[in-house]
Amino acid sequence: MSDSPLPLAPSLNTGQPSVLRRSFGVVRTMRPHQWVKNLFVVAPVVFAKQLTDPHVIKGGLAAFAVFCLLASAVYTLNDLVDVEADRIHPVKRRRPIASGVVPVWLAKAMVCGLFVLAIAGAVLVPPTFAAVALGYFALNVAYSFGLKKIAYLDVGCIATGFVLRVLAGGYATRTPVSGYMVACTAALALFLGFGKRMHEFGNANAAKQRAALQRYSPKVLLVAMSLTGFASVAIYVAYSLDEHTRAFFRSQDGLENWLWLTSLHPLLGVLRFVLLARTRRNAESPTQEMLRDTPFMLNLVVWMLEVIVIVYRIRPT
Repeated sequence: MSDSPLPLAPSLNTGQPSVLRRSFGVVRTMRPHQWVKNLFVVAPVVFAKQLTDPHVIKGGLAAFAVFCLLASAVYTLNDLVDVEADRIHPVKRRRPIASGVVPVWLAKAMVCGLFVLAIAGAVLVPPTFAAVALGYFALNVAYSFGLKKIAYLDVGCIATGFVLRVLAGGYATRTPVSGYMVACTAALALFLGFGKRMHEFGNANAAKQRAALQRYSPKVLLVAMSLTGFASVAIYVAYSLDEHTRAFFRSQDGLENWLWLTSLHPLLGVLRFVLLARTRRNAESPTQEMLRDTPFMLNLVVWMLEVIVIVYRIRPT
């Protein structure tokens, strides 16, 4: 028998990945499945009854595209900053940059390229939109390089990012954004952020992977999730019962009187997300898991259809 050592098992970090594999890694790094979060950009259009206006739709789609590019630039930047921490995470170590599929030089080029494309698109929309988009990117850069290490402020930054999406959508389409929408978005985003931190406590290496987690308490997080989750539902109910809302959606058939009943779906969504955050410990994040969860997505789709039917007074013939 030869005394030579046995060949090493293949590793993600040995050899050069193929062009196809690297290309797939680039797409994965951009996180296109997370672009669904940018639908908050078009939320003002839906509740302003402007979905049938071609000019408004054009502005909304342009804003959505810009935020998708910015979000991908932010995800890539965050993976660059967290590359060493991701390598000790049981799931995140498989990310393209952490595993070596996408080299650091290429990831840096991606951040620059995606940002330039986003800004080039933003200048085609009203200047106020471009200002909010730049503010969104600046906030996330600050988050990646320091703010994410401060407990509770890190979740506040995430929530602010969602609020900026809504405001940007309003500016891009010249659609008024109500205080109810801003407050509901902020409460919902805080709820999702606290849920993500709660989920991370299930990972033995979480404290090493996320410094801010050391200053969180599971009990406090559970209270924060409960308060912000039910607050988002309560704000939505208040919006649906507000006399100005009912006057704006008023129709001869009185469908606006039923808008408050659609709050059942946000409530079910909140409860389902809490369940996912506390039970799906092997998932990378509960926000990603909810997009794969059939009951959650079915509930979301039914809610959206009900809202469109009521807001736009769509009736079966």
